[in-house]
Amino acid sequence: MNKKTRPTFSPEFRLECAQLVVDQGYSITKAAQAMNVGKSTMDKWVRQLREERAGVRPKATPMTPEQLKIRELEKRIRDLEIEKDILKKGYSSLDVGLPEQFKIIGKLKQSYTVTRLCQVFGVHRSSFKYWKQRPKDIKPEHVQKLSKVKELFNTSRGSAGARSIAQMATAQGVKLSRYLAAKYMRLLDVESCQQPRHAYKKGGAEHVEIPNVLARQFAVVKPNQMWCGDVTYIWTGSRWTYLAVVMDLFARKPVGWAMSFSPDSELTCKALSHAFESRGKPEGVMFHSDQGSHYTSRKFRQLLWRCQITQSMSRRGNCWDNSPMERFFRSLKTEWVPTVGYGSFAQAEREILEYMLGYYSQLRPHHYNGGLAPNESERRYWLSYNDVAKIS
Repeated sequence: MNKKTRPTFSPEFRLECAQLVVDQGYSITKAAQAMNVGKSTMDKWVRQLREERAGVRPKATPMTPEQLKIRELEKRIRDLEIEKDILKKGYSSLDVGLPEQFKIIGKLKQSYTVTRLCQVFGVHRSSFKYWKQRPKDIKPEHVQKLSKVKELFNTSRGSAGARSIAQMATAQGVKLSRYLAAKYMRLLDVESCQQPRHAYKKGGAEHVEIPNVLARQFAVVKPNQMWCGDVTYIWTGSRWTYLAVVMDLFARKPVGWAMSFSPDSELTCKALSHAFESRGKPEGVMFHSDQGSHYTSRKFRQLLWRCQITQSMSRRGNCWDNSPMERFFRSLKTEWVPTVGYGSFAQAEREILEYMLGYYSQLRPHHYNGGLAPNESERRYWLSYNDVAKIS
């Protein structure tokens, strides 16, 4: 007989579940039903969240970002102590003289204090100061190149950059790379008056052509067969906040969501992971979305592969291929979100969760479900499914 494996949940998912009770006012039973977890499990997560907020270090994996950060920093400190010992023992075994040590300190003093560097290398600070103030030989070649850069910069009336100066100097017989020209320009404290070229953001990966497997077949016969997702924006205080939602097309129920200030693949991956865990990690799911870069990125496609979810994608510029999600966001913004947006990120998150988990999923009648709320439509399906399973 195969041993039943216990389900695993990420810290983000456990934190979101516990926040429904601690911050949103849900009862443990109601939150457990909404998130599809056991009541005892939900109760344990709620106790852990309250203890962590009280400053108690948990024995289990932390949930709050603060406790996760503390555990991460403690591990990092241990690793740094080990690395420090290894580097010290390895460095002491090498025959490195004082001049080499002083050169290293001179290169690193832009990032660290001289006192700390001298302590690490085991040298006196006064010795480094004496070495630094020693007379240096001035190379005629250095003076020639420096004067040539200044001459060409003045000739161009401040418009030439390092690349142009290097090309002009080389053409006049003074060999100069653009990197060395840039160094001399920094020594002369001059810079080009040309406006830099605008750096447009580029996608993290090339676009991958994914077929429109769904092909507008939005009528689904069972839950966890077809999911769709999209991202929208909501005004919160002084900036835009982005909301990613994953919907089960069977009852038009939102099963995963995430909010962030950046519409990137981290946001969509979090929403999909939430849906995958809250629905009990189902098999044979297909996920449909538009051709946004956060859905075609390597990170998101790797998550789909790990979850064994088939990907489907709308045709470019065709919003009707993902109309259930467009309709959901229209309902959210016309029925719930104020016209002026929300005052803060926390307020937006609280209100939108109340809409998706409460009003939309439990109360609002949906035309596709024959006037039933999504939760009720799914409940009736599973009731009839269990009856058929008993007969068979």
